[in-house]
Amino acid sequence: MFLLFCLYKIPKYLLFLPGIQNQMRKLINYSKLVKFEHTIFALPFALTGFFFAARQDSSNLSIKLLILVLLCMVFARNAAMGFNRYLDREYDKLNPRTATREIPAGILEPKSVLLFVILNALFFIVTTWFINPLCFYLSPVALFVILFYSYTKRFTALCHFVLSLGLAIAPVGAYLAVAGKFDWLPVMLGFVVFFWVSGFDIIYALQDEYFDKDLNLKSIPSILGKKKALLLAKIIHLMAAVFVVIVAFLSPESWLHIVGATIFTGLLFYQHTLVKPNDLSRVNLAFFTTNGIASVFYGLFVISGLWF
Repeated sequence: MFLLFCLYKIPKYLLFLPGIQNQMRKLINYSKLVKFEHTIFALPFALTGFFFAARQDSSNLSIKLLILVLLCMVFARNAAMGFNRYLDREYDKLNPRTATREIPAGILEPKSVLLFVILNALFFIVTTWFINPLCFYLSPVALFVILFYSYTKRFTALCHFVLSLGLAIAPVGAYLAVAGKFDWLPVMLGFVVFFWVSGFDIIYALQDEYFDKDLNLKSIPSILGKKKALLLAKIIHLMAAVFVVIVAFLSPESWLHIVGATIFTGLLFYQHTLVKPNDLSRVNLAFFTTNGIASVFYGLFVISGLWF
């Protein structure tokens, strides 16, 4: 998937080489399918969990292990996003907001996407084998959580929390890859991700309130309405801020960590100034830009505080 990111940087003249253009187009279509740029949400937290463990036992730190963890992140996320697009293809076709996605638009075939999901799931499990036995044994559990999310909107409004649980696994899994054992610090970091993601996913779901009601799909906004859903998202993000403080307390003292935690918390609540019950025009700004910046700055400052 790093190759997919690099495709945008390849000079245009390469596209004229025999067969390259079609292969490039397919790879780019799959990168769009899984919204590769959204990796920015969970990746900094996974790296933070990785370096928390490495800070405690630097003898386990290696470039090879870091690459394996990054590959696990990419494969797991590809499987989860691809499966979600595959399972929701009929709903996406009916929703004006999602009708241009790759499957409903006819850009990618459903069978091809399902094969993509299966291959990424297998690659994920195989990669964990080369990390350590604990990660390998837990890999089916992680896959179940991230794939099961795609079904939940059909029967429970708690779907937002299943999604956030899937992302909260990332820092815990990265920590286990290095340490080979559980600890409170990565679990608390996982709670930060859990409350952070569930809060902003509720905000993002405001866009589909009426569509979800019409098709009997479950979500917090479709059940509570916009005003109450936004209030709940604020409360959930307050819980995320609490766990940010707990993580700072449990981790090695660093002013850089404090700066990162302050920026993250500030952006956490700033996004709530962008979205109003009667004005959803800046939902995408709140969802992607603000949360992406918050995640990157938090990871950057915390990791820098650990090592420098």
